[in-house]
Amino acid sequence: MSAELISLFTATFVTFFVLIDAPGVAPIFASLTAQGDAAYRRRMAFKSTFVASIIMFAFAFGGAWLLGAMHISIDAFRAAGGALLFLIALDMVFEKRTERREHRAEELLEGHDDDTEPDDISVFPIGIPMIAGPGSIATAMFYMSQATIWTEKAVVLSAIGLNLLLTLVIFLAAGPIVRLMGASVAGALTRILGVILAALSVQLLIDGIKGAFGLG
Repeated sequence: MSAELISLFTATFVTFFVLIDAPGVAPIFASLTAQGDAAYRRRMAFKSTFVASIIMFAFAFGGAWLLGAMHISIDAFRAAGGALLFLIALDMVFEKRTERREHRAEELLEGHDDDTEPDDISVFPIGIPMIAGPGSIATAMFYMSQATIWTEKAVVLSAIGLNLLLTLVIFLAAGPIVRLMGASVAGALTRILGVILAALSVQLLIDGIKGAFGLG
């Protein structure tokens, strides 16, 4: 594999690792599945990642066609994606994103009756928007639209797929991981990932503006 492909894989993997934020979603997943048995938790882990995979790969493959149909240039999409990711990064640094996730989880748990079968939370809120959120969907479209040859597209898809596989593994081990990390460690990790995402988003925004105005 060439240095360019390795660099593309690294950038794509890190970006999606930060966007999906599986360690940050794991406590929410653990709380939402706490009332079910082990089989239920495994089923929700597999089903939620499967749903998210379908959504993200669908947008990854259909993104270029969608941009062309809407007459949107790559540079404009790059700049918009950078701005969107920066807003997400701010939410992560100031823990607004975590608060919204916990609020969704609390609402779902409040409406749950202990005497009934646990709800299917694989599609909402785990599959969408906690794994396949607006940021990760837009970024999948962006990276695939930038890839000019099938080798590059394969690298992007493999980086996305590896992140989704990692998310599945973390969900399957969510209980022990949450107990090991604790709330303070999870919060610190989310903030660190937010700073990394902020730097990546600013670079995307700069590249988009430079490309749009022909600044080299």
